[in-house]
Amino acid sequence: SPTFALLSVAGPHGTPISIDDLPPPNTKRWVNRRKAEVVAAVRGGLLSLNDACERYTLTIEEFLAWQSALERHGFAGLRTTRIQDYRENPE
Repeated sequence: SPTFALLSVAGPHGTPISIDDLPPPNTKRWVNRRKAEVVAAVRGGLLSLNDACERYTLTIEEFLAWQSALERHGFAGLRTTRIQDYRENPE
């Protein structure tokens, strides 16, 4: 089971988020805010990349696509409805 060393990290809007603020593990509807929270949690060390992928049943490629979209385009970049489009059509 994952070990959580940090209590909170800066969330996508700069306010602190804790493990309790993250989307539930059974999340099916990935709105941009939830994706950004998971990216912030991994970046800040709240969750490891592997823990995040396991918790949310993501591939590493999906997570990295979220992170890249957020870095390049901000929240708007996370609005894609199907992450598979990124996988099938890499830039």
